[in-house]
Amino acid sequence: QVQLAESGGGLVQAGGSLRLACAASGIISSIRVMGWYRQGPGNQRELVASITSGGTTNYADSMQGRFTISRDNAKNTVYLQMNSLKPEDTAVYYCNADFYIGGSSGRTWGQGTQVTVSS
Repeated sequence: QVQLAESGGGLVQAGGSLRLACAASGIISSIRVMGWYRQGPGNQRELVASITSGGTTNYADSMQGRFTISRDNAKNTVYLQMNSLKPEDTAVYYCNADFYIGGSSGRTWGQGTQVTVSS
């Protein structure tokens, strides 16, 4: 169906930047929305940003202005550019995709990539 592979996490100092990438494979044409979520220590998984197949973006309020989601259709990859990082941005970041195949909808997740922001 659809498989996702994230990359780009790591350790960065507060105020720094990171760019995460999520490469999709499988039935790419079935993907309707791709997004980034994150789960910090002791927290529930929360939406960071999403982008539709048509390019419409959506951001969580706390990430608006610091994070940018984009997609490269030629590479079947969605990116999350994160600027002005704060220690509270420390989390495992997960890519997901909502797809529609054969009359059924589904959602798949990547394995997650750790982002650690030091103060």
